[in-house]
Amino acid sequence: MLSGWYRKHRLISIPSVAHSRSRGSHQGQLSRRPDLCCPASPLGCKKVSVNRIRMIVALALIYMVFAILLNSVGTVILQSIFSFGIDKPEASSLERYKDLSIACTSFLVASFIPLMGYRRSMMLALAIVGSACVLMPLYPSFLTTRILFACVGISFAMAKVGVYSSIGLLTADKTAHSRLTNTIEGLFMVGVLAGNWIFSAYVDRAHPGNPVWFNVYWLLAGMCAVVIALLATSKLDESAAHSHGHNNSFSDSIMEMLRLFVRPLVYVFLASAFLYVLIEQSFGTWLPTFNNEILKLPNAMSIQFAGILAGMTAIGRIGAGFVLKRVRWYVLLNICVVGMATLVILVLPLARHVVERSDVGWFNAPIAAYLIPLLGLLMAPIYPVINSVALSSLPKPMHAAMTGLIVVFSALGGTLGSYITARVFASFDGINAFYFSLVPMTLVLITLFFFKRETDRVAVLAQMQCT
Repeated sequence: MLSGWYRKHRLISIPSVAHSRSRGSHQGQLSRRPDLCCPASPLGCKKVSVNRIRMIVALALIYMVFAILLNSVGTVILQSIFSFGIDKPEASSLERYKDLSIACTSFLVASFIPLMGYRRSMMLALAIVGSACVLMPLYPSFLTTRILFACVGISFAMAKVGVYSSIGLLTADKTAHSRLTNTIEGLFMVGVLAGNWIFSAYVDRAHPGNPVWFNVYWLLAGMCAVVIALLATSKLDESAAHSHGHNNSFSDSIMEMLRLFVRPLVYVFLASAFLYVLIEQSFGTWLPTFNNEILKLPNAMSIQFAGILAGMTAIGRIGAGFVLKRVRWYVLLNICVVGMATLVILVLPLARHVVERSDVGWFNAPIAAYLIPLLGLLMAPIYPVINSVALSSLPKPMHAAMTGLIVVFSALGGTLGSYITARVFASFDGINAFYFSLVPMTLVLITLFFFKRETDRVAVLAQMQCT
């Protein structure tokens, strides 16, 4: 009664017990979310905002560094053929060293990273790959190149789980998750584009086999050191990844991954991701060689023209965030896949019977050299959108386990795509190798249909549980 009298006359505010519990619970939830937490002082709020920006910048830079290294495999394959005198099937083994090391370590990585901490695991990944980069100019050989890509694969498995899981901690809802995922994946392709130009700058145009191109790895090692320093001076609240008893032990982390296999959504998503990466790696890995052998472009120019594919993909992924405000993701992805198939059918005939020219340059190259990279614009939204839709449909403690599965199946798809393309390329020619991409494109349309059906079903079940 006394508290009621005080409230009535507004002499003092005495909250009820129920209200106190509700508010305390709500504040507890906010304190576990770095993007939502707003301390009492404006200075504290500013510190949280600045630290969140620092972490997002760090995530973007990590992805850009690994973009340069992962997608340099096509360039390194081409250069290894000239520098070490090896054939195409042997050179293509670099793709397997990269992708199989990713696949073999992803299950273990996804299990221990939540225990180790996302930020520390990303720092360790950069330290491993930075050390491997230092070895390249010191001991230039094809064996060292294999070791490098094995280290890149292991490190990327750690980094990708850390990056994707951190996105869930730094965003408040599905829309923010999708936008940040598309932005970071878009910057990944900016890294791919930059990597093509960086590597081409170190290639001796007069003597392509000159091992001077190994010096590019000093620059990459320095980039790794800079990002490690940025992560070391940033903070990330990872408490939400361990909520409700999740990921508190190695066995908990293993069980999180096993629980995913009882969800039909996971199966159709992984099939879609596998097929997409198979397509992407077929073009991304072998486009420099295609430009050199089929379109008769010089080595350095072949690498630079392949960079246009990455540039188009970067534009497509960053732009997809705006397009998705007006177009449903399922409609957009179907348009993209059909557009890719149409472009392949129309453009590849233009690559036949190209005659080698000594005066070829940027303004008189074969028309196919300009049109094939447009595939990147259409491929761009598919991978980040399906990843974001799948992850945002799951509880945050399951994000690390799900990202581990994404990494495994993406690596397997990349390995298979590169291997098939290499075999067809060696047995027939690059044009037929790229025509083969029409098969997985058709299968992607089928898996996307079932993926959409499962996401709708999950959304309906979640709404029923809320009501």
